[in-house]
Amino acid sequence: MDNKASEIKKDSEDGSAKTALQETLTGSKQSALQKYQSIVVGRPGLWHLLIYELFTTLLGPLPGALGLVLRKKFYPMLFGKVGRNVVFGRSLTIRHPHKITLGDNCIIDDYAVLDAKGQSNKGITMGNNVMLGRNSVLSCKNGDLLIGDNVNIAMNCFLQSAATVSIGKDTLLSAYCYLIGGGDHKTERTDIPIMAQGQIVRGITIGDDCLLGAGVYIQDGVKIGKGVVIGTGAVVTKEISEHTVAVGIPAKVVKNRKTI
Repeated sequence: MDNKASEIKKDSEDGSAKTALQETLTGSKQSALQKYQSIVVGRPGLWHLLIYELFTTLLGPLPGALGLVLRKKFYPMLFGKVGRNVVFGRSLTIRHPHKITLGDNCIIDDYAVLDAKGQSNKGITMGNNVMLGRNSVLSCKNGDLLIGDNVNIAMNCFLQSAATVSIGKDTLLSAYCYLIGGGDHKTERTDIPIMAQGQIVRGITIGDDCLLGAGVYIQDGVKIGKGVVIGTGAVVTKEISEHTVAVGIPAKVVKNRKTI
């Protein structure tokens, strides 16, 4: 996982530090509509804006079987690629949908967030048979999220990427798991704001066939090997070798699954 510094901009007018998103929101070079389209739709052009607004406003909150059928038919027009038999729940938050790829038989539950936002990233890629639980968030900060086949992400999880966050196939994330792939702020200097010092971003890799218990936190820069079990409420701050069980804060290996 290569290190890279995330983009931090300084406002020339007031000298304050700003993230790229803050600069877009508060800058005076674009109209409010242009800012909205840049952040949410991710592509210029009236056609892209109209299609996005039409589908998300009219079909997004539509309940019941009718809503499921209409979203299944029309939502693929928004996305980069959508496989067969994909289910879109109601009231999804979708940003930069042209950078989102969904495999066959994916299920996106109600109120989930698919945010592929970024200037140079590839966005979100899901394999086949992926389930994303209600209220769960996939958030790109100009990074990429790669989710393998048969991954199950339970409700209220938060996955963020400013580099590359990848989850191997057949892996289960229980409710309230956090993958904190947005990087670590530099804090060495005290003469300027922390926000102005930049970040170190390393990414997160989770291997195939892993189980993360409820409320697990994975720090940026962590690699978890194949077949790992992380106990409920653990905070993982360093690499965990394959086929082990790790628990605690910080997480420590307590068992090898092959010798149990």
